[in-house]
Amino acid sequence: MEKAAKFEMDFMSIDDLDDIITIENASFPSPWSKRIFEKEIKASNSYKRVVRMSGMVVGYIVTWIIRDEIHILNVAVHPDFRNIGIGEKLIRDCINYSSEENLRYAILEVRISNMAAKRLYEKIGFKGMQLRKKYYSDTGEDAIVMAYEIL
Repeated sequence: MEKAAKFEMDFMSIDDLDDIITIENASFPSPWSKRIFEKEIKASNSYKRVVRMSGMVVGYIVTWIIRDEIHILNVAVHPDFRNIGIGEKLIRDCINYSSEENLRYAILEVRISNMAAKRLYEKIGFKGMQLRKKYYSDTGEDAIVMAYEIL
């Protein structure tokens, strides 16, 4: 990848689904289906964005807005574009949006074994709040609930 590569943040659309599903399948042991993404794209109570490079989706985020918090449901980056700041860009943009909307907290769950994601969330300022035992039904793995105070 060239150093001069230009990444652009954009709203998620139905046209992005093929790229999103490719990333989703490469990123999670129990990936979301195309139908779930279609439903989330149409939902009004959420924030969902993609990062593009040369028109191709290389990362995405899907959230729900519930009262005064934004719950980060799904964030992933294409394996060929990891560790260059795309995940951080997505999360920070989400937090900026949440601040503009006067939301107080960003909340997420992360697999206890996902060290890279935990390091990223901690770098941004998320704090571990509690452990959810056997949260992930596909593996029985525990999740750490992490929160970021926005205001």
